[in-house]
Amino acid sequence: MSGAPATTAGTPDAVLRLCEIDRGALARLLQRYGLELALLPRGEPIPGSYWGDSEAGLRGARLYARPDTPVHSVLHEGGHYICMDPQRRARLDRDAGGDDLEESAVCYLQLLLAGELADVGRERLMSDMDAWGYSFRLGSTQAWFEGDAADARHWLLRRHLIDAGGGLLGSAAASR
Repeated sequence: MSGAPATTAGTPDAVLRLCEIDRGALARLLQRYGLELALLPRGEPIPGSYWGDSEAGLRGARLYARPDTPVHSVLHEGGHYICMDPQRRARLDRDAGGDDLEESAVCYLQLLLAGELADVGRERLMSDMDAWGYSFRLGSTQAWFEGDAADARHWLLRRHLIDAGGGLLGSAAASR
């Protein structure tokens, strides 16, 4: 799996950007996990960005983004923070680290987080992840999520981030 931009011409331009969604709702969602969304003006360098350009950045408990930052990038980096233990969070600056299984759990979690945002949703995020160039064994984000993500679900369940039904703990979705 990769969060790097796709190499096919034009596809990354079609993804949902932060300026197109309710940033207050996103900030409240991230705050539930102790993460602050720091909004920067367009064109400013993004502190803590692993990939550079418009990609979200992490430094400690602050997630940096601009209006042109892809929503999938914000949710992915937020997922990394949520999945970290306190020791890693304390020294977090740019590189979230983690192993392949954690990366899968982060991808799964970002899709659950998208489902919490009325103007994003899981299906849109799956489409954006495919357009951006995330890659999965079964070929698409949806195929992976529905048919090959049991290890990611188990990882999140063991860390008490989701319930047995696959819903976010402490969220409106989990109480339905």
